[in-house]
Amino acid sequence: MKTIAEILKAHKLTDDDYAKIKDILKREPNIVEIGIFSAMWSEHCSYKSSKKYLNGFPTKAPWVIQGPGENAGVIDIGDGIAAVFKMESHNHPSFIEPFQGAATGVGGILRDVFTMGARPVANLNSLRFGNIEGSDKTAKRQRYLVRGVVEGIGHYGNCMGVPTIGGETFFDECYNGNILVNAFTLGLCKTNEIFYGRAEGIGNPVIYVGSKTGRDGLGGAVMASDSFTEENKSLRPTVQVGDPFAEKLLLEACLELFGHDYIVGIQDMGAAGLTSSSFEMAGRSGSGMRLDLSCVPAREEGMTPYEFMLSESQERMLICAKKGCEEKVLEIFKKWDLDAEVIGEVTDTGVMELYFNGELAASIPVAPVSENAPILNRPIKEPEYLKNIKDIPVFKAPNAQEVLEKFLAHPEIADKSWIYEQYDSMVQTNTIKAPGSLDASVIRVKENGKAIAMSSDCNPRYNYIDPKGGAAAAVMESGRNVAMSGARPLAITDCLNYGNPENPEVMWQFAKGCEGIKEACLALNTPVVSGNVSLYNETEGVGVFPTPSIAMVGLNDDADKVLPSSFQKEGGALYLLGDTYDEFGGSLYLKLFANVVKGELPKINYDKELKLWELVIEANKQGIIFAAKDINTGGVAVALAKMSALSGLGAIIDTKFEDEKLLFSESFSRAVVEVKDEKAFEELAKDVGLSVKFIGKIGGKQLTIDKNIDLSVAKMQELYFGSFKKLIEQDL
Repeated sequence: MKTIAEILKAHKLTDDDYAKIKDILKREPNIVEIGIFSAMWSEHCSYKSSKKYLNGFPTKAPWVIQGPGENAGVIDIGDGIAAVFKMESHNHPSFIEPFQGAATGVGGILRDVFTMGARPVANLNSLRFGNIEGSDKTAKRQRYLVRGVVEGIGHYGNCMGVPTIGGETFFDECYNGNILVNAFTLGLCKTNEIFYGRAEGIGNPVIYVGSKTGRDGLGGAVMASDSFTEENKSLRPTVQVGDPFAEKLLLEACLELFGHDYIVGIQDMGAAGLTSSSFEMAGRSGSGMRLDLSCVPAREEGMTPYEFMLSESQERMLICAKKGCEEKVLEIFKKWDLDAEVIGEVTDTGVMELYFNGELAASIPVAPVSENAPILNRPIKEPEYLKNIKDIPVFKAPNAQEVLEKFLAHPEIADKSWIYEQYDSMVQTNTIKAPGSLDASVIRVKENGKAIAMSSDCNPRYNYIDPKGGAAAAVMESGRNVAMSGARPLAITDCLNYGNPENPEVMWQFAKGCEGIKEACLALNTPVVSGNVSLYNETEGVGVFPTPSIAMVGLNDDADKVLPSSFQKEGGALYLLGDTYDEFGGSLYLKLFANVVKGELPKINYDKELKLWELVIEANKQGIIFAAKDINTGGVAVALAKMSALSGLGAIIDTKFEDEKLLFSESFSRAVVEVKDEKAFEELAKDVGLSVKFIGKIGGKQLTIDKNIDLSVAKMQELYFGSFKKLIEQDL
């Protein structure tokens, strides 16, 4: 028999937590109750370390229908149509079991969206891996993880018939011990047909639908709320197993259900399974529930109340139906060959009463568990490394042409067709800008002729050297990508990935990151409508770089006016928008040639950023530009090389930079545009108040830049399109 100290340790509960639990229950808890408190008060479910910093996020705008607090955020895109979207992490499971971890991450975020009443129409992903170059054990392991994660994402999304239309993949040694797998889904529904995760109305039935419950995923939420050590690296039992074909049936059954007036609310069974769904639904409504766990469909023999409540088996939902509609709800799900059982009812007690085989297995007040979990005020301290962050060693870089060639072949910059070709990006036939087409991804909204642009971005090096500015820069970058497609950025969802919150330096990074997001979203008028926090991304005391991944969603009123991001026409005039400075802090240039992640972050100017967006969006509306490409990692030279390689067209460029190194500067708020009407464009730029300069024309099969670079299009295409595949397949 385990002692209470051993039980608490296994459930990641402290003595203080145990004292609070006894105070809430007015008695000693049993093992089922300890498991429930452990899951709901875990970092993953309660956000106990992060909540105080999230409270200041801007969440409102005229187009925001639903902000944080529900399964996903919702914005109005006009004509009675809403876009529903969210981003989630599945980091720890994907490191343990890359295929299933990534696959179930996709399944979970899909359910978050369609539980709101929306049909999923687009997926993105934001992936971070360690070093994949070389033949050492770590590089081989990381290549294995890349292959497994990509296969898992592709398998689940493809089977569901939801296009994966874009994303980002980043590599750095800081992720050797903890990869990050962040999944994003966007769905569409009518603005008057949005469903919420609530359970109210005394006597209303609570219905379990979907796949049967097994023992997979037990303790998953608690596992994701701890760092990796040698002892817990192989926690395979805590990784769920997904079935996308069951989820496809669940999706169609739910969408059929939403066409009737049968239900009060619905909630996905995600982290902490039946525990989180039941407590959150009751908690949002201030109600209670009486559940009979003997009625829960089980796929394994001899399951206990503890296992029923904490299993994270996939493809399951909890529904609060209207009294008298039970049979109609059950009929729909059974038609789709899914399990569906009434397992309880809503009460007015404010208590969750759990019965099993006729006996009371647990009785817990709902509010203290779901709405009033502990909020920690962890100590914060500026990291020691920041004291010397600006000290860049003296180094000599190769000439500009060698730098560009090295950049184009680098896994961070090279085209990732090996990854995105495993994803079906064209299913549903709405994709306008697919993976590999640069900057934002775009889908057509057939119902109203508009287009939705979306982009996921974050540069972890920027966040390492300046956690506040780096987070703000991620918001700017994601918005800039959306604007370069001709869409107006409207709102973000985020996935805030950080190290161990018990480390004061990590909590300082997190607090500053939240400040940066808040500042940027306010300045750019792009509120936060949903998101996720993932902490404890640490192994053996080594944490990841701060990685606040930002997914921006924007709207273009005309799906026929989506801007491409590559050269379009021989003779097209190219303009450089924005100002270029000697700014290399956190740049790939310093990482590759000085072997440091140091320096001062490029200057942030929200006014210039907004003017850049305004100029490109308005010029696109007026039809005076052909294409636009933002400038980020690798600077102007890399932006031009990508546009050239993708199009197969060369260009002759004269930037008039005084130093060739400036070709690789990563100054913010810049873009390259291909202009149709030079005079009209220059006049518009003057009206907007943004500095622009003509830098050359498209043509030929060579890219010539400032007489420092002269590369054939064929050579650039070989480097850009061929390098990643060779690297990732070298073990096969």
